[in-house]
Amino acid sequence: MRILQISDTHNRHQQLTNLQDADVLVHCGDFTDMGTDDEVIDFLNWFFELPYPHKIFVVGNHDLCLWEAIDIEDLPDNVYFLQDRGCEIDGVKFFGLAYNHSAKLIPDNVDVLVTHEPPINILDEDFGKHWGNDILKSRVLQVKPKYHLFGHSHDSYGTEKHDGIIFSNGASIDNSYSVFHKAKLFEYK
Repeated sequence: MRILQISDTHNRHQQLTNLQDADVLVHCGDFTDMGTDDEVIDFLNWFFELPYPHKIFVVGNHDLCLWEAIDIEDLPDNVYFLQDRGCEIDGVKFFGLAYNHSAKLIPDNVDVLVTHEPPINILDEDFGKHWGNDILKSRVLQVKPKYHLFGHSHDSYGTEKHDGIIFSNGASIDNSYSVFHKAKLFEYK
């Protein structure tokens, strides 16, 4: 299974061109800038039209109007809004944790964890400060998913491996909102 990760597009999703082929597209939040309904609708219309068999998204700190949403009506069958819930695609268990929600909600049997927040001290530094979550890091190290996909810290785009877990910050733009990082492609085996 090929998993393509993007994050932190902040209303600039239309500028993402030449996205690689994949089986699952994952957006790790902050698809809006001000968190309005209109911004969400614009993003979802774009997201629905993308030619991926499966699409997953979680909310970020900017996606205010969806912070407390439990579900979104009328999503296509191949689009998964993982707000503190999971889904299984071809035997791979995905779980999405909403921004700033309790890491205790993460179940023990997760293959791919999708959050907006990074774990503390792993690809989480912007402006000389670490923005990661220490409780999230502890839970991730307990659960040991194969992948932890996130964003939030725009200038910490990258991938690292710790304790057998691949951590990936897939922020699509940098802090100037002008440099577009390449979407991250993973081959899940």
